[in-house]
Amino acid sequence: MAPSEYPLRLQSTTDYKAFLDRYDTFMFDCDGVLWHGDHLEPGVVEVLKLLRANNKHVIFVTNNATKSRRNYKTKFDKLGVQAEVDEIFGSAYASAVYISSVLNLPKNEKVFVIGMAGLEEELKEEGINFIGGTDPADLHTNGLDLNAFTPDPAVSVVLCGLDVGVTYAKLAKGFQYLIRNPGCRFIATNEDSTYPAGPGGGLLPGAGSISAPLRYATKTNPIAIGKPNKTMLDCIKAKHNFDPARTVMVGDRLDTDILFGKHGGLGTLLVLSGVTSERDLAATSNPVALPDFFINSLGDISQLNIKS
Repeated sequence: MAPSEYPLRLQSTTDYKAFLDRYDTFMFDCDGVLWHGDHLEPGVVEVLKLLRANNKHVIFVTNNATKSRRNYKTKFDKLGVQAEVDEIFGSAYASAVYISSVLNLPKNEKVFVIGMAGLEEELKEEGINFIGGTDPADLHTNGLDLNAFTPDPAVSVVLCGLDVGVTYAKLAKGFQYLIRNPGCRFIATNEDSTYPAGPGGGLLPGAGSISAPLRYATKTNPIAIGKPNKTMLDCIKAKHNFDPARTVMVGDRLDTDILFGKHGGLGTLLVLSGVTSERDLAATSNPVALPDFFINSLGDISQLNIKS
């Protein structure tokens, strides 16, 4: 089975068998592919068991920066999905690794965080000093009094992820650090505009929507870490050996998951259980990237109850 110019719909056991035989490593997005919120997609457990039974390498690649890898492991366990911590790669973890290993942030410098506890946990694991984040001092709704605010001169990075408790004070402090601290870097865990929420196809603003005010105010684009950027794939390559030609990225978004796969030279499978519909694949929709294959939902493959 070779990918065609227009995505090939997988819909028969013959299609599924050829697809599984084509790849050794399967990278999965999570939200919109494996689950919606706390609701597991039907057939997901069976498909993952099928892959492991056929000695396939399974990796989970998510732009969700609200959870650390250990937090995510807890969610996998709760939903009955087999996963090990070293199989999980989130944009929070990748951002922390980028700051510690690529920027080589000195121990006397700090990160100002606009984000949640999972992001803080990954920074701690990498030995990175930070302020902001879940600090109660930034959770008020009174704005920022510049006369009373003294920037911490040690802050050299502003890191922005999804923050469901974001306040004007957090954004204002981030802005001040970016314009007042010389050389301060602006990093975004990812630039997802939305993310799927709940089983009814609902959407909520994503991390890209949280960093957007700072982009607009500073007229500066952040260094984006998560999918579709190569930094995320480099993070995975540092921990796992795989042949890109024998690897497939499975996701529900054209502008992150599928583009990520294309940038990395991977095969791509779009599932229609998330934010993308089949009409988005039409030329008239001017898609940012087209997958090699598409399918209604990952669980459809569960009918292929065989072992190669």
